[in-house]
Amino acid sequence: MLWLPWAAMIAIAPLQYGYAAAVPGLLGPGDRSVAGVLGPLAVWIVCQAVVAYPTAYLVRGGRLGVRAALGAGAVLTGTALLTLALADGAAMILAGYALLGGAGAGLVYGVCTEVVARWFPERPGTQVAFATGAFAYGAAPLAVVAGAGPDHLGVAFGVSAVVAVAAIGLAARFVRLPPPRWWPSHVDPRDHALDSLALRRTPPALREFSTGQALRTGALSSLVAILVLAGAVSIFDVVVLATLEAPASWLALTLLIALNGAGRACAMLASERFGRRRVLSAVLALLAVGQPLFAAGATSGSAALIFVAAVFAGLGGGAFYPLIASLVREFFGQERTAEIHGVVYSTKAVAGVVGVGLAYAALTSGSQATVFVGMTMAAVLSLVVSHRLRRPGCPATLPAGM
Repeated sequence: MLWLPWAAMIAIAPLQYGYAAAVPGLLGPGDRSVAGVLGPLAVWIVCQAVVAYPTAYLVRGGRLGVRAALGAGAVLTGTALLTLALADGAAMILAGYALLGGAGAGLVYGVCTEVVARWFPERPGTQVAFATGAFAYGAAPLAVVAGAGPDHLGVAFGVSAVVAVAAIGLAARFVRLPPPRWWPSHVDPRDHALDSLALRRTPPALREFSTGQALRTGALSSLVAILVLAGAVSIFDVVVLATLEAPASWLALTLLIALNGAGRACAMLASERFGRRRVLSAVLALLAVGQPLFAAGATSGSAALIFVAAVFAGLGGGAFYPLIASLVREFFGQERTAEIHGVVYSTKAVAGVVGVGLAYAALTSGSQATVFVGMTMAAVLSLVVSHRLRRPGCPATLPAGM
């Protein structure tokens, strides 16, 4: 119930980060325009983000079966990857990759996150972060192929299609939701509930919020702002780094993608000891530091600067997703977590459009360093917002000594 969703996440990874890494190769054949290549990526991100939330919601309510959703996801994902392997026309790529592939990835992502969270109620955030990390570093092999040359991209996408159908189909065969009110037998619920370190570092919500009540709090607006700003920067970094004309930039891209995924699980483990908000601020700070380093590396052509920037941006560019999901649970309670986090995660669609749009501006204007400065400001703004996060429901009181 953990490894099969993890494998399914690896299978859909080539559709987002793999496609972004392949942008230079996709620009080559047929003299495609930058807009014609980046446009489908933006549409794909919108479809994936919009489909993932209702999928998790319907699965949780029992109105959508795990087998049916994953089976459809396998077919749609395989179709999208085969489209990238075989199709040349812009209309085919838009329909087959962006629309069908986005819907298929959204189905797989929504089901896998819900299943893993339900099977591991004692540590849902950490286990989901481990599974979703594969959504990023699963694209690292395709990034290596893209760096080796565009001639091999068709074969790579074709192999990815076969792997996707097999991995997601296997998950559809065996993955199931746990029984109602499931709790693992090896974890004592009383000891878990009274763990002093957990209560201090990751305290539960003060009360259960409905979706409407959560929408009226400043905390939800702040989480949405962080996801939109940091998500746009993360997507921008992958696309622009893939197109940098610098020595071994594809190696730096592979490193960034790998750290983007691995950093999610590491950040969640750190947050269990140091607290979610503190680690979220640290992650966003890393993302902000990476942007001026990218600007300096792009201007000077320094491979060393680009590699250092890839480390910072990689560690910060994906870890905020599971941290935000965990903060939703800690701020607003367990009962409506899927609904409320779905509202937050759906705004990834906005982040995708903004990030891809700014990448288009960087590639067509020739002023990548200037746009990186704008990305620095966006990352810093997300960091400022994270410092203002407060648990909703706390009464506003004066200190006892005043």
